[in-house]
Amino acid sequence: MNKSLSALETRRYSLIIWKIVVGGIALFAIFISMIGMGLFGALPSFRDIEHPKSNQASEIIAEDGRPLGTYFVQNRSNVTYKDISKNVINGLIATEDTRFKEHSGIDFKRTFTIIGYNLIGKKQGASTITQQLAKNLFPRESNLNFFSLVLTKFKEWIVAVKLERNYTKEEIITMYLNTVDFGNQAYGIKSAARVYFNTTPDKLTLTQASTLVGMQKGITMYSPTRHPERSRTRRNTVMAMMVKSELLTQQEFDEQKEKPLGLHFNAATVNDGIAPYFRSVLKNDIKTIFQEQGITKPDGTPYDLDRDGLKIYTTLNYDMQVYAEEAQKEYMKVLQAQFINSWKGRNPFKGKDLQIEQGVKRSDRYKSLKLEGKSDEEIKTDFNTKTEMTIFTWKGNIDTVMKPIDSVRYYKMLLRNAMMTMDPTNGHVKAWVGGINYEHFKYDQVKMGTRQVGSTAKPFTYAVAIENGYSPCYTVSNTPVTIEGYGENWTPRNSGKPLPGSITLQKALAYSQNFVTAYLMKQVGPVAVSNLATKMGIPNVPAYPSICLGTFDSSIFNMVGAYGAFANKGTYTKPIYLLRIEDKNGVVLFSQKEIPKPIMSEEVAYVMTRMLKGVVSNGTGSRLNYKYKVNAPIGAKTGTTQNNSDGWFMAITPQLVTGIWTGCEDRAFHFISTNQGEGANTALPIFAGFIKKVYANPALKISHADFEAPKSGVSITYDCNQYQQQEEGTTELDEKLGF
Repeated sequence: MNKSLSALETRRYSLIIWKIVVGGIALFAIFISMIGMGLFGALPSFRDIEHPKSNQASEIIAEDGRPLGTYFVQNRSNVTYKDISKNVINGLIATEDTRFKEHSGIDFKRTFTIIGYNLIGKKQGASTITQQLAKNLFPRESNLNFFSLVLTKFKEWIVAVKLERNYTKEEIITMYLNTVDFGNQAYGIKSAARVYFNTTPDKLTLTQASTLVGMQKGITMYSPTRHPERSRTRRNTVMAMMVKSELLTQQEFDEQKEKPLGLHFNAATVNDGIAPYFRSVLKNDIKTIFQEQGITKPDGTPYDLDRDGLKIYTTLNYDMQVYAEEAQKEYMKVLQAQFINSWKGRNPFKGKDLQIEQGVKRSDRYKSLKLEGKSDEEIKTDFNTKTEMTIFTWKGNIDTVMKPIDSVRYYKMLLRNAMMTMDPTNGHVKAWVGGINYEHFKYDQVKMGTRQVGSTAKPFTYAVAIENGYSPCYTVSNTPVTIEGYGENWTPRNSGKPLPGSITLQKALAYSQNFVTAYLMKQVGPVAVSNLATKMGIPNVPAYPSICLGTFDSSIFNMVGAYGAFANKGTYTKPIYLLRIEDKNGVVLFSQKEIPKPIMSEEVAYVMTRMLKGVVSNGTGSRLNYKYKVNAPIGAKTGTTQNNSDGWFMAITPQLVTGIWTGCEDRAFHFISTNQGEGANTALPIFAGFIKKVYANPALKISHADFEAPKSGVSITYDCNQYQQQEEGTTELDEKLGF
């Protein structure tokens, strides 16, 4: 029989229990205070909480504010609360923390309830959204022992309380959604919305938002790409919990639960987005700018474009960039087929052993084998042994089995293409396509690469002639010309059969006649032409007579800048594409503006635009009108280099200047006939496809307006009927005076 406790014993035991409880609470408070004081390891300071170290992607932004792409280690971009759909907020609160708006960082009521669940075998997490944010901002180390794990958990509690004291609930939930990992290189709700549904956070529907929120229970287990059915079930669970929390009606749930996931998956890669060549060049430029100008973080460390969340504002027009890429893709498929077909029955590699050998040595495969210490004989064997590989085609990437040496030959016969478009009035680059496929061919052909420019250089000589008093209507005998005094005598040949008799300068430029161009060079001299080209932004043009026919190399970037001077009334503006750079807090780190330089009279520039328009209305660029039905005031010049190795098309309107180049990587590989290899066939059609889309989009505000004549008038006679009457009048006067 149990003896009952006396009143005295009861009081004594109660006192002991209370001492234990109070002592435990006191010890716990002291323990927490010691953690807060940093005695068990430093805690994040308020500054650390204000500016947590997280890998945030830097965004490249088009002129209208749309993102062109990102630089990242983790593809993370932040958004504000107002930019997040209520569906996401409600789903997150209902699923992760129903008392989020009531607690102060730690929900003790929920914590003790969940401890009870865990004791009876029902595993549940007790962390609030604020605690999870603390964990995301300051990740714990892996492989911690039990004591360290408990210590870290208490540290997260302290950080959570600090967060609650210093931020609003809206700011906390926004920070949380900006730091969450959604898998597939999508960090933060902004990246996740784009990667999984190709949308923005503010436009996420109920089902889309529920899918993303549902992933937080396990980004692999509930991944919509790996386990779609499991993800769909979890999505419906999230919506059911929203009903339970009265954030969604039962009727809405019943309407939505049967819907498919509706993924629009776009894997996040550094190549993701439009204008990959442009973004690559831009990244190198920014690194150079930061180094040369000493632009660093406040603590003196250099900025990291992949981690520091910079905002990079560019001049590129999003729609024009898309149109340029589409125009290239559409026509290059056709042109590549023409090119391969032109070599039927012939061996394009005959006598090209040196070029193939160079191609082998430039390949990544060769360099890798060399690093492995393989001998030349072993490398030769490797290149002649069939292996699995992925090759680029205009129908998409193809997985195949072939000899690496054959892949080198294949790529030698693959046509390359690049183009750039600029606003001549301010030098702002609007579109930049540096190559045919950045994944396979990373070398930028707009600014980094240079090729022989061919007949696109002729307008420079004509401009000097016009400046020296020649009229476009001046007539010249279209016969061979020899220029002496610059080393060996130079007598250029004409490309194709020359037009017979005497022709005007206007007609000579329109039909790209070499003899007349050489005649003008003989009159004005190569120094004057070289000087003008230099003023127009083309470096390293030697003062030799042959430059009138474009024997020098230039980039598309520089050629577009040069032609911009014709379209912009004689004022040259170096192309610019980077406007400013801001840090993640909006502080401007760098900015720049265009620098216009008058280099020729407005009168000369206007006459040149009329002569270049003649190339399109009645010359080598006329198929732009008759075949592609582009009927607008457009000036242009085609260009084709020796052996049809390079095809060019330069086009100007009052609002846009465009340069396009097409050719193989190696000049030894080219079209057999000029009919197919000329710029009018290899480059002009891409411009046609591009400009038609530009004109069809009224939002771009690119008009069909003509070039404006100088307000002061034009003293140079460009109306050939008027010029002929003037010449006849002069002849009559000479006869009367006895000259």
